[in-house]
Amino acid sequence: MSIVSGGGTYTEMHDRRVLVLTGAGVSAESGIPTFRGKDGYWRNLDPAKLATPEAFAKDPGLVWEWYRERRQRIRNAQPNPAHKAIAKLAQHAQEFLLVTQNVDDLHARAGSSKEKMVQIHGDIFVTRCSRCDFRRHDYEHEHEHEHEHESEEVDLPECPRCEGLMRPGVVWFGEQLPWDELRRVENYLEAGPCDFVIVAGTTATFGYIIDWALRASTSDGELVDVNPEGTPLSQFATQRVRESAAVALPGIVDQLIN
Repeated sequence: MSIVSGGGTYTEMHDRRVLVLTGAGVSAESGIPTFRGKDGYWRNLDPAKLATPEAFAKDPGLVWEWYRERRQRIRNAQPNPAHKAIAKLAQHAQEFLLVTQNVDDLHARAGSSKEKMVQIHGDIFVTRCSRCDFRRHDYEHEHEHEHEHESEEVDLPECPRCEGLMRPGVVWFGEQLPWDELRRVENYLEAGPCDFVIVAGTTATFGYIIDWALRASTSDGELVDVNPEGTPLSQFATQRVRESAAVALPGIVDQLIN
């Protein structure tokens, strides 16, 4: 597969602006189930119904149990070749931004820097107050919760500042995207068009993913859609790669860099 633009293959990556958008399909290949996939269900419960403010209000213990299991699963997972290829691309582009819908830390563990990454749906290892603006990073193993299922009581974290109920620092269905992270994406798009846009492992069902990809790839930019199946973005893509991100991205990135 040749990645070309304006009649010539990209050879000067160091003066290119690049935007990469990733979704759950990228993490699925590290063993993190997607919400919409057949492996996404947890105890026969639909995750899309657990990841809501209403579910948390109704049964915060159940929601916390699910998120603690998800945190443990992510800790046990390893970045795959897609995560590593994206981190490699970031080092070679002049300007680079990764916008991920994933709340895990696999991009960071593969070497993607926080300065060049926006987690638009939040960070699963952040625990924040549902009442005030207190937040903390709970990456360390939550040993006190490992045997939680053996006891009847589920520990609900309380805010040390206002004693409000703490919740996972992720964006739930029906909630607004974080303003400061949205601003970072907008600032990058407003600074100029991108030479290269890669959309990988996302079904692109959220309108803002489509919007950002199309805005970034205006003029002569390339738009590469990497997904085993077609997405709403496929019709606009200059390249459609019907493979998984872990299979396709290392080759795409190597071709761009070399």
